[in-house]
Amino acid sequence: MKHKRILFEHNNNPEDGFDVESAWAVPLGKNHYKLDNILFYAPEYSLGDIVSVDNKNGELFVTGLVSESGHSTVRIIFNNENDVDTTRVYLKSLGCDSEISDVPILISVDIPPNVTFSVVKKYLEEGEKLSKWSYEESCIAHND
Repeated sequence: MKHKRILFEHNNNPEDGFDVESAWAVPLGKNHYKLDNILFYAPEYSLGDIVSVDNKNGELFVTGLVSESGHSTVRIIFNNENDVDTTRVYLKSLGCDSEISDVPILISVDIPPNVTFSVVKKYLEEGEKLSKWSYEESCIAHND
């Protein structure tokens, strides 16, 4: 299984234009790749999704979703860096993997199809009410 780097153009802040996020993916055939990363910024894609790409000057840019994996993605930005590790451990106990971005108070969380989204959401809402963090639903699977 040889990974390739694919690029997601996204526009989270329209005033700044487009940004690009790179991720690792596994080739599945002509112009189709299976996403093998939890994304931080590009919305509407999750771990395991099958995407189509277009080769632009030697770079593989994602052009759309081919099929959904059933995974969901949320982002959490913490008010205190000391809460990051304990939160990641708790989310792991629920069955969710996470990654820390280059910004130490930002994590991206993968919620696999076998984890009940409402349980994770309740935990995220409780932390938000306690002002521990803010969270954003980046990509929620249709099976949730």
